[in-house]
Parts: sequence; structure tokens; C-alpha cells
Amino acid sequence: MVEPRRLLVIFFLSTLLIAYSNANVEEIQKGTEEGDEEGKVGGQKAQGVTYDARSLIINGKRELLFSGAIHYPRSTPDMWPDLIKKAKQGGINTIETYVFWNGHEPVEGQYNFEGEFDLVKFIKLIHEHKLYAVVRVGPFIQAEWNHGGLPYWLREVPGIIFRSDNEPFKKHMKRFVTMIVDKLKQEKLFAPQGGPIILAQIENEYNTIQRAFREKGDSYVQWAGKLALSLNANVPWIMCKQRDAPDPVINTCNGRHCGDTFYGPNKRNKPALWTENWTAQYRVFGDPPSQRSAEDLAYSVARFFSKNGSMVNYYMYYGGTNFGRTSASFTTTRYYDEAPLDEFGLQREPKWGHLKDVHRALSLCKRALFWGVPTTLKLGPDQQAIVWQQPGTSACAAFLANNNTRLAQHVNFRGQDIRLPARSISVLPDCKTVVFNTQLVTTQHNSRNFVRSEIANKNFNWEMYREVPPVGLGFKFNVPRELFHLTKDTTDYAWYTTSLKLGRRDLPMKKNVSPVLRVASLGHGIHAYVNGEYAGSAHGSKIEKSFVFQRAVSLKEGENHIALLGYLVGLPDSGAYMEKRFAGPRSITILGLNTGTLDISQNGWGHQVGIDGEKKKLFTEEGSKSVQWTKPDQGGPLTWYKGYFDAPEGDNPVAIVMTGMGKGMVWINGRSIGRYWNNYLSPLKKPTQSEYHIPRAYLKPKNLIVLLEEEEGNPKDVHIVTVNRDTICSAVSEIHPPSPRLFETKNGTLQPKVNDLKPRAELICPGKKQIVAVEFASYGDPFGACGAYFIGNCTAPESKQVVEKYCLGKPSCQIPLDSIHFSDQNGACTHLRKTLAVQVKCA
Repeated sequence: MVEPRRLLVIFFLSTLLIAYSNANVEEIQKGTEEGDEEGKVGGQKAQGVTYDARSLIINGKRELLFSGAIHYPRSTPDMWPDLIKKAKQGGINTIETYVFWNGHEPVEGQYNFEGEFDLVKFIKLIHEHKLYAVVRVGPFIQAEWNHGGLPYWLREVPGIIFRSDNEPFKKHMKRFVTMIVDKLKQEKLFAPQGGPIILAQIENEYNTIQRAFREKGDSYVQWAGKLALSLNANVPWIMCKQRDAPDPVINTCNGRHCGDTFYGPNKRNKPALWTENWTAQYRVFGDPPSQRSAEDLAYSVARFFSKNGSMVNYYMYYGGTNFGRTSASFTTTRYYDEAPLDEFGLQREPKWGHLKDVHRALSLCKRALFWGVPTTLKLGPDQQAIVWQQPGTSACAAFLANNNTRLAQHVNFRGQDIRLPARSISVLPDCKTVVFNTQLVTTQHNSRNFVRSEIANKNFNWEMYREVPPVGLGFKFNVPRELFHLTKDTTDYAWYTTSLKLGRRDLPMKKNVSPVLRVASLGHGIHAYVNGEYAGSAHGSKIEKSFVFQRAVSLKEGENHIALLGYLVGLPDSGAYMEKRFAGPRSITILGLNTGTLDISQNGWGHQVGIDGEKKKLFTEEGSKSVQWTKPDQGGPLTWYKGYFDAPEGDNPVAIVMTGMGKGMVWINGRSIGRYWNNYLSPLKKPTQSEYHIPRAYLKPKNLIVLLEEEEGNPKDVHIVTVNRDTICSAVSEIHPPSPRLFETKNGTLQPKVNDLKPRAELICPGKKQIVAVEFASYGDPFGACGAYFIGNCTAPESKQVVEKYCLGKPSCQIPLDSIHFSDQNGACTHLRKTLAVQVKCA
């Protein structure tokens, strides 16, 4: 028997539940009456950014946000307009960037907002292109950027503990974040001021280290949230991967598949936002290639939006370059090259085009997504439909998913038989018409070409200057000093020198026995010299920075000189207690002496920060005149090479191919384009990176190039190339749906823009180029990928002639997949649905 009091409580809760449900329906209906299919929300302020559980509301309108990460210091200002333009053409309506503290304040109190660090100019360009902006202030950003964006001087503030409830850190963090927000406010760049910035981020993926600081971590999160809100930017603040983001800060997701891995907003009134959808993976030296398919990316995006998501940010949308010494520990100079816009700013197809298509398909679903109610239906063992239906209207959008990773399936949805390829989602903006499938690419493909420049390599004559290892340096300490503290992020290099006297009886008596120099180091690498002779090098890795160097060396009776050149490959960028990371030699011994193992760790060590060529600025025109250059020999360690080259022909991006080199750095007209490391091979026995971007903005008619080779490379095969994606392809089958670009919505109804919706191969040359050659064409069952297509069991003999008829001499073309245009096949594949694969060259 139920007590009367309990009955009353149940009745009260039931009434609340019904009222809540009715309120939701009323809100949806109100949206229908007062809004429109573009997302206008009745009763909202005309200016500003708010949010609810469904989406951000920007200047009174809901928006589906397709954001692309473009980091301003990873390109040059002259590249910014083209990058932003290409992002917009790819269906991006928002540009995201971090703010780079160590770039803006390299020395405490001395600020830099010039050149590639002109944050305001970058945000204003976004606004000029009528796009939104997301500014991730941090100020810790990680980003595979040196020291995670924290300036080195911060490490030496007394008593500091990074990213904790620590007064010295909070003082400097508050000062910098306040300065950045005030600077953006003064330029009226936040949305309520009429600017493009709609979101700002404080901190970055703090949940991954929060427990290391215990209660100091919990209180720091609350403090950071309050700091952000106190700055009165009047836009929502976000914290990525932060389950306990304090209200009203929005917690967001980072990862590859946030449609399935995101635990959701931590309050019901917050929207589901995805701040990092990784378009591939950054690489460190020693890594094999990192890839992520366009199909997998599109699947992840469609799934997230089908499950109440309203924003995705591609990390990265433009790959970019880590110029100079800006990359973090062991990270390559090339950054996120597999992004939709590659390192050189060229469109990587089909990734760029396929994502453009998924953006278009989702935009056709706006009305149902904004004002509809979702229902999930099971269509089969691994198949489901998520249907968004707006009550009282015909607005409906469906997402049909096949989660079987191996087999295509046929499903019946509302009386239609629909084929779903393996692990794919089909988008039906009107719950009837398939306009997009994540696995079926209708956009073109392309292949990147590196073309040797005739002009730049015409008179490429090298000269060399070899450094001499120092002897008996001053600046002596009992033991070798820690390398981070010694260099203070002003150079990668520091010398350590010592000497010792050995008697005849100390040395091995047998001719086939040599002493061994052993150096145990905390990272990152060393080059060793004994009595002026190069003894070899050793290094750690991204996973294990520590290493042990062991080499047989020649010692002599009398005084012996040992010189170690310690080097770094960037500072750490992640983890707790970053201020307590160390590098450099820690134990130095000589083995194999008659008198036993000799520990020289406390023998007394001289130190020199940097190498002579850096101090003399040999990489500049003026500095290069301070030494005597000679004709190059067979190469050797610590050698500078100087040469000149003319600016390459045309206006395509430029790169240098470092064939034959080991490890070092490249300067063009005095500007460093980053570290190279060609002899650190991946498991595939190839360099992780061979080509290095030279921005056109760095070039003059005649250009000084200087290389610092740390090991034993020889530059005779180094050469300059231009970069293009003039090899374009299309591979479309008879089962492909029509492109979402062929549809539009009018008065809330999906309508085709053309009469013929049959599949077709589409090709568009980049820039103002034209198709000059058909390199491959097969209508049948071809296989392979762009740049490497092959004829299968059967092909129409006239395939190439048909494609040439439609395409040659044109900047773009469309080839219908219709057997009437191709002769009959032989009997081998009459029962198959045909595919047309085409590869052409643009010029």
C-alpha cells in the first residue's frame, strides 16, 4: 500500500515531468513560429552569443559550426588570406586558433605582436571573410609547440608550479590572459562588439593531469573558470576535456570519434561542442606516416551532429610549419600535413572536398536539427536510424548508420530499400532522399608533386666552414649543468668540456683493446669529441628521452681533452610538473682503463651556451663574412654550408629536399625554416620528413641559404623544388549518391538544383589551370588510388577517348557514368556495377 504522502510526491514529480515535456514542445513550436530554417530564435538579443542545450545562439540565430584550426605562427601573414579563403570554400564558417604566449612574450614584459605573431591582424582577416573565430587563449596550449606555449622565463620564477593552484603561476597567467582579452576587446573583435570571436577557451585538456595536483588541481580549475568570466568578454568560455568545467563554462570534447566517446555536457543547458577532431596525427622524428581517411572523418562528423552535436573543429584544418625552434620535443618541422589544407596550403583531396560535402549535407538538415526531436530506430543487427522530426511540420532529417565494419547492408527505411556501405552513414535531409554517404566519395582526389626547379638549382655552388670543438672552457662547475637551464631556450646547443691526465700504465696494454667513453644522458642528444676528433653521437626519442652513449675512443699518455656538445630538439609540451623536466649529461665514465673504470662526472666541467657559428650569425649575409669559407670536402660534423639560389619559377609553393643530409637546421636569407633530421629513420627505413617548406615570403630574386650540419651529411644532392597538386582524379561508381551540392532547400523543402542526378565524375583544376593530359581512364572495375590507378578485369576500350572529349583543354569537366558513352564491356564484368576512374594533369 502506498502512503498518501508518497502518492503526493509521485503526483508532484509526474506533473513536473509533463510540464517539462510540454515546455520542450512549446519551445520547438515557438522556434517554428518565430524563427526560420536558418535558425533564427525568437526573443533573442540581436547582438551577442548565448547558448542552450541545442546550440550556440549567435546574434539571435542558431548555427551549425564547422570550424577549422589555422595557427597564425605556423604560416606567414601573406599566406593567411588564401588559407582562410580556401577554408571558407570548403564549407568552414569558423576559424579556430590558439594564442602562443611564448611567441608574444619571449622575454618577461617584452611583447611581440608583429609579423606571424600579429594576432589582431589574423582575427581581422577572419572577420573580413565573414567567418566566426574561436580563440583558445590557454595560456597553456600544448599544440606540439615548444614548452606548450609557456615562455621559458616562467620556469625560473621562484616557487612556481605550472598549472596548479600556485600563486606565482596564477599571477603571471592572469596578467597574460587579461592582456590578450583586453587587446582583443580594444580592437572590438568579440561578437557582442560586432567582431568575429564567438567562443574563447581557458586552459587546455587539464583533466589529463588534474589528479597529479590533487586538491590544488580541483581548485585551479575553479579559479581558471572564474578568471575567464571576470574578463567580461561577453562570449561563452569553454574548457576542452574538462568534466568539472565550472558553470557557465562549457566542457567540450577532443578526439577522433566524439559522437561515441563524448560523455556529454556536464549540465543539461550546455550544447555539445567538439573542439578537436583530429584530421590525422602530428609526427615526431622517427615516426612512420600518419594518416586518416576522408571517409572516417566524414563518418565521425555525421555521427556527432546526428547525436545532438552542433560544432566541430578540425584539428588541424591547415597543417602548417614549425619554423625555427618552435616545435616541441622531437616534433617534426612539418605539422599536421595530412590536414585538408596541407603544409603548403594546397587542398588535399578528397579530404577537403569530402568534408565540404558533409558540411553541405548537414546544412540541408538545419531546420530539423535545430527544431526537431530525435528518435533512434533499430534497422538491423548493426544498423540504426536517428531521425530528427519537427513536431507539427514536415521538417525531417534522418541519419542511417551501418556500424558493421566489413559488410555493406540493405535496410528498409520508410518503405525504401537503401544500401549502406560498411561503416557508413547516409544523410537524408528530408527523410526520403539520400544526398550523401560518408563512405562514398563523389568529390575529386589529387596527388602532390615535387618538381625540381630548373632556375633555383642552376648555379647551386656550396662553400663550407667547419667548427672546431672548444678546449678548456671557462664557466666551470664541478659537474655538467642541466641543459634546459643552461640554454634557457635561446639555442639548441651547449658545450661541456673537461680534461684529464693519463699515465702510460693507465692505458690498455693490448693493441686490440680501446677505452670506451660512456655518457648517460637525460636527453635529448650529444655529439662527442676526444682530443679534437669526432667520436660519434647518440640521442633519445619522443617516448624515451634518456639514452646512453658508448663509443671506443683514442686516449693518449698525458693530457686528454673531452668535449661534449649537448643538444635539444624542443622543450616538453605536456604533462604535470613541466617546470621540473631535465635534460643533458648526468653520468660520464671511461671504461677499459688498466686502472679500472674512471668516473669523470665530477671532474670539473667548462660550459659554453650555443656554438660559435650561431654567435657570429653565419646564417646572415653580414655574419657570413666573418669567417673564411672553403670548397666543400666529403663532409663532417659541425659543418656550416653556404650557397645561393635564384627564386624558383612560377608562384607554386617552394620546398628544399634535404637528400644526403643528417641533422641540423636551415636558414633562408637569415630566417630559420626549422630543424631537419634526415638520418633518423622511421621503422619503414625512410626519413620521417625529407622536404622542408620555404615560404615564398622569405625569398628574394637571389637567396642566401645556410645549413648547419651536426653530423656527417653532404649537401651535393640537396635541391629546391616547387610543389603542386596538379594531378587530379575522380573515382565514382554507379552506386554513388548524387552530390549534396546538387540540392538546396526552399521554404523548408529539399529540392534538386538540376534535373539529372545520376552519378558523374567531376574534375576541377586548381587555380586557373587547364586539363592538358588524360593520364588514366577506365570505365569498368579499376582499382588503386590517385597517382597509382590500375585497370581491373575489364574496361571500356574508349574510356580515355571519352574522358578526353569531355575534359581536354578545360579548367573543369563532368563525365556522366552512362554506358551509352562507352562501348560494351567484355563478358567479364557485365554483371558488375561499373566504376569510372580518371586521372588527369593540369597545367
